[in-house]
Amino acid sequence: MAVISAISGIVLGWLGRSRTVKLDTATEASRDALLRADMDYIKRGIEDIRVEQKAQGRRYDELAERVTRVEESAKSAHHRIDRVEGKTI
Repeated sequence: MAVISAISGIVLGWLGRSRTVKLDTATEASRDALLRADMDYIKRGIEDIRVEQKAQGRRYDELAERVTRVEESAKSAHHRIDRVEGKTI
């Protein structure tokens, strides 16, 4: 009877440990999947930021070019105004 109890205890212990290992593996796999999903989400966010940063850089360059043209136009207008004022004075 003691031998049967000991053997059944070993079997039950082994089954319990096996079940715990399976649950731990499933939990770890779930955590890994969640971590990978989070990393993919972060990667997509970073890529979106990079695309927006490039677009912002292009808009800045276009604006800088327009400002330069406006400054040149204003300088030319000032020269014309100075010539007109010089003729009327």
